[in-house]
Amino acid sequence: MTREVKIYTTPTCPYCKMAKKFFAANGIEYQEFNIAEDKAAREEMKNRYNSMTVPTICFNGEVLIGFNEAELREKLGL
Repeated sequence: MTREVKIYTTPTCPYCKMAKKFFAANGIEYQEFNIAEDKAAREEMKNRYNSMTVPTICFNGEVLIGFNEAELREKLGL
């Protein structure tokens, strides 16, 4: 199944690192947006996804805020 996964992160966020490690371990490609450096991405995360928390993970119309491995597995069908 092809899915476009976006993750909004900051460099110091431990949950962002956990989410990216989870994606790598499960062979999930993702597009990362560092909101500490990318103002446009920060605005998109805030306005489009109504989030001010990292990680914000978006795919298939789903928006998950924070890192919850069980929920990610369920939503991604893993």
